[in-house]
Amino acid sequence: MRIAVIGTGYVGLVSGACFSEFGVDVVCVDRDESKIERLKRGEIPIFEPGLDVLVKKNAEAGRLSFTTDIKSAIAGASAVFIAVGTPSRRGDGHADLSYVYGAAMDIAGHLTGYAVVVTKSTVPVGTGREVERIIRAARPELEFDVASNPEFLREGSAINDFMRPDRVVIGAETERAQQVMRQLYRPLFLIETPILFTKLETSEIIKYAANTFLATKITFINEIADLCEKVGADVHDVARGIGLDGRIGKKFLHPGPGYGGSCFPKDTLALVKTAQDYGAPLRIIETVVDVNEKRKRAMADRIATACGGSVKGKTVAILGLTFKPNTDDMRDAPSLVIVPALKEMGATVRAYDPEGTHEAKKMLADITYCEDAYDAMQGAHAAVVLTEWNQFRNLDVKRMKSLLAEPVIVDLRNIYAPADMEAAGFRYTCVGRPAPK
Repeated sequence: MRIAVIGTGYVGLVSGACFSEFGVDVVCVDRDESKIERLKRGEIPIFEPGLDVLVKKNAEAGRLSFTTDIKSAIAGASAVFIAVGTPSRRGDGHADLSYVYGAAMDIAGHLTGYAVVVTKSTVPVGTGREVERIIRAARPELEFDVASNPEFLREGSAINDFMRPDRVVIGAETERAQQVMRQLYRPLFLIETPILFTKLETSEIIKYAANTFLATKITFINEIADLCEKVGADVHDVARGIGLDGRIGKKFLHPGPGYGGSCFPKDTLALVKTAQDYGAPLRIIETVVDVNEKRKRAMADRIATACGGSVKGKTVAILGLTFKPNTDDMRDAPSLVIVPALKEMGATVRAYDPEGTHEAKKMLADITYCEDAYDAMQGAHAAVVLTEWNQFRNLDVKRMKSLLAEPVIVDLRNIYAPADMEAAGFRYTCVGRPAPK
C-alpha cells in the first residue's frame, strides 16, 4: 500500500514515519525545499524523542521518502493525507484553512485515480465537505472520497501515541473509504485498538472537543490551585483526591503557568469562534481561553512578588522556555508572555532550555541565552522553573544557592518539595501548596 502525506511539520512527519513503520510505503511532500533536503540527509527539523531513529530506519528500508514534487508523490497513492498547518487566523481567531484548501487544489490537479483524501490537520467542522467541494469542482470526473482522521499526539511521546493509541477516530462515509482506512490501520486492529468510524462532521468535532476538554481540566486545576493558596490546602492532594474518581481521572490535573503549545491555544479559540458562528456559544470554553491568557501575565506578577514586590534592576534566571518538556516547540509557550512582562517591569533575563533555545531566539530578543541551568543562575536574584525538564529536578541545591545573588526560587511547575527548599535556605514560591510549617 502506498500513501502520500502533504506537509512535513510535526503531524505530517510523525504520521508518515509511523505509517512507514506499519509497512506502508510513504512519500512525504513539502514545498519547503530546504526542509526536504535536510530530511533526505536524515536531519530532523523538530525535536521529538525517537523520531530520528524511526525516520532513518524506514528511509533506509525504502518505505519512507521525501520530495517537493507533489505530482509524483500523489500518483498511485491509495490515500493522500493533508497534514498542513491550521494556525489561528490573524485578526479573528478562526483557524486559517488556506493551507488545507491549497493542498486540496494541488490534489485535484494531480490525482490520477481513486484515492481517499484524508484531513489529518486539526480543522473546524465543515472543512472536509469544503475539501470535497473544491476537488469535485476542479475534477468532476474524478473518483475519490474525503475522510477525517484527526491526530491525538502529545509532543514528547508522539511515536508511542501513534503506535499504541487510546483510540483511532475516522470520519469516512463510504465502505470503499472505510476499507482503505482499515487496511492502513490494520496493525492497530490486530492489537484491538478501539477504532471509531463516524461522519465527517462528527470526527472533526471529536478532535476539538477532546483538546478543549483537556484545556478545561488544566484551567480548572489552576484556579483550584489559587484557592488552595488562599485557604492553606495542597492542590496536589486535591488533584489526587478527585483524580481517583474514575469519572474524572488523574491526567491533566497538574497546576502551572497555563497551557500553551501548538494545539490547545488555537483549538480552544477556533472552537469558540465556530460555535459562535453556528449560534451555539460555548461559554465554558470562552472562559477557559480568557482565564488562561490572564494566568500567564499573573505568573509574571507572582515572580515580582517573590522578588520583594519588584524586579526592576534585578536579574531573573528562567529555567525552561518551551511550553512543555521533551520538545523544542515554543508556540504559545507561557514564556512568550512571562519573559516580555518581566522585561517590561525592568528585569534582566538570563534563560536556559535544553532543546528550545534555537526556536526561542526567533521569538524572544534581548535576553541572555545560557549554556546550562547553573550558567543562567549566575548572579540572578531569582530562579524561575518555567518548564519541568527532568534535568531541573536533580540540580545541586547547594550550588544553586551559591550562584544566586538572592536565594529565591519561583517554582511554577512544583518540581521541588517546599520543606526541602526551605531547609536548604531558599525563599521558595510554588503553585497551590502551603508554605512548610
